[in-house]
Amino acid sequence: MKLVRILTVALALFAFSACQEKSAVEKAEDAVNDALDRRPAEGVQDAVEEASDAAQEAAKKAEEVAKEAARKAAEATQ
Repeated sequence: MKLVRILTVALALFAFSACQEKSAVEKAEDAVNDALDRRPAEGVQDAVEEASDAAQEAAKKAEEVAKEAARKAAEATQ
């Protein structure tokens, strides 16, 4: 039983140590590679960014439509 707990704690510590913050130099390098389109799997990352932008635009449009529908419903009940 203690062995299972020790292994669980060791695994958790290993997992947390793998989640390190990037240094300023690594972040700058990523920004430069992004600007120069030298990122690994550039096409996939661009597609994900475009999909994210489209989802945000759709959410804004849905919010606007919901507000307009609520406004019209409020006017109709008056």
